[in-house]
Amino acid sequence: MLDHVLLDFIGQIRGALDAALLQRQAVEERFQVDVLLGDVSWETSYSLPGEEQPPRVRADLSVDWPTWSQSVYRSWSIGEPAEDLPEVVVEVVLRQQRLAASPDLAAVLACLPEEVPALGGDLLVRAAPVIEQVHEPGEPGPRFAVETSYQGTFRLEEAVLEDTSKLAGPVGELARWLASALVRLADLDFVYLPPDPEGDAGG
Repeated sequence: MLDHVLLDFIGQIRGALDAALLQRQAVEERFQVDVLLGDVSWETSYSLPGEEQPPRVRADLSVDWPTWSQSVYRSWSIGEPAEDLPEVVVEVVLRQQRLAASPDLAAVLACLPEEVPALGGDLLVRAAPVIEQVHEPGEPGPRFAVETSYQGTFRLEEAVLEDTSKLAGPVGELARWLASALVRLADLDFVYLPPDPEGDAGG
């Protein structure tokens, strides 16, 4: 069993999202290593429980562990002095899909703050939303999706490196906010198309 702060961080996120009663989209989970640069990334997707496939709203989370963080963490773990502490880059994308018409962005943004005070006081900052329009052959009209993303960094203080259970508080706060945001987005008065009979995860 590997003992690594990144794996503990991922485990805390999984546990917190499950505790928030969100439903994992298992087919969407990925753990990747860039063999050229050495960066490690993990991606997962969650939706509200009981949603059809693909769900109307979902949250896509990604965690990036850059090579320099691994070098710093290795130095710390063997007792060597380090000039800085490792960081993970966290991105959250809130996606509304299967929309029958182009969404009202003002209504979407009214549900979502510009910054999320998650991950131990570090802010996840909202980027401009993106509207996606898809035309499929044989369909009577286009379908739409809108994505609103947040990104920030989480600096792993020495107390967290020594005891990763301290991640439970900030990660739990993020999971509860995500669940609340998905509920608010799902409650918007938008018209959704029926799910794809093949259960395609796209929008």
